[in-house]
Amino acid sequence: MDFFDRIQLITEKCLTHRAKKRRIKKEKRKTKNVVLDWIEAFLWAACMVLLLNQYLVQAYRIPSGSMVETLGVGDHVFVNKIAYGPELLPGFFKLPGFAQPKRNDIIIFENPSYISRGTAFDILQRVIYMLTLSLVDIDRDDSGDPKVHFLIKRAIGTAGDRFKTENGDMKISFAGEDRWVDEIEYIESRGWQHRIHRLMRQDQYPALIAAGRAAGWSDRGFMPSQQLINEAQHNMLYPDFFTHHGVRLETWRKADPGNEVFSVLLAKNRLGWYVPEGRVFPVGDNRENSRDGRSPEFGAVRVSKVLGRGMIIYWPFRRIGRII
Repeated sequence: MDFFDRIQLITEKCLTHRAKKRRIKKEKRKTKNVVLDWIEAFLWAACMVLLLNQYLVQAYRIPSGSMVETLGVGDHVFVNKIAYGPELLPGFFKLPGFAQPKRNDIIIFENPSYISRGTAFDILQRVIYMLTLSLVDIDRDDSGDPKVHFLIKRAIGTAGDRFKTENGDMKISFAGEDRWVDEIEYIESRGWQHRIHRLMRQDQYPALIAAGRAAGWSDRGFMPSQQLINEAQHNMLYPDFFTHHGVRLETWRKADPGNEVFSVLLAKNRLGWYVPEGRVFPVGDNRENSRDGRSPEFGAVRVSKVLGRGMIIYWPFRRIGRII
């Protein structure tokens, strides 16, 4: 048998073996249960979705108006999970990423007040949520509303920064500096395109301050003057809680100047917020209607708890676009 005959024989054997494998596979498909076939396909899709959601891209629905005008209630967004490093499993061991959260990033992180039902439930919830493109959420509270597992805010501060407010306007003292910079002026100087949404007008602050004083005197058992009560009468749907609270603390101290607790609380309020090492300061663009790092029970968020960076809005159709 010469060389060409051997090549022909080997080729025929290979083709015969390949045709046999195809025939066997085809016969198996004929005898396979249709239901089992669908189940297998669904499980395969679920596994792929889970891997995609956990390590690459996560679908997320905006639950509140805390990021208006950047993100609206009901917007469906995709979040980049590999930028800062995904978790190995939900709630366990964060893998290293390609970058660290920086100032002005739109970040997603776990709600500090969220109570998990366990890793197995979290995995099931995320698979269903991702398979339905965030339309179905089985993680609900007693009233039937979806629980807020993740929050999405803007990282306005990094390690070493300090923040305070003056009539609702944020002031920043950057790490290593001793001067205060107006946040709006800083945003404009950097050429950033997002807007800070305010629900309170500056002409409403005298009434808000009067309301804080009246509340402070009432808290300490004193009847506010009629003039103060009249000045405080103003219909404000979303008042600036932080300014109101600061005025209230000042009134407490005036009512009881020897009380060291009031002095300490007032000092903390005047000093503002400090961002420790290894944390970022998340704040909603809708400043009067956002529960964020300014809240006492919230604070700056650990970088290790930041799970992703906002990428695009994919629904509704009219709002499709990159998140900035």
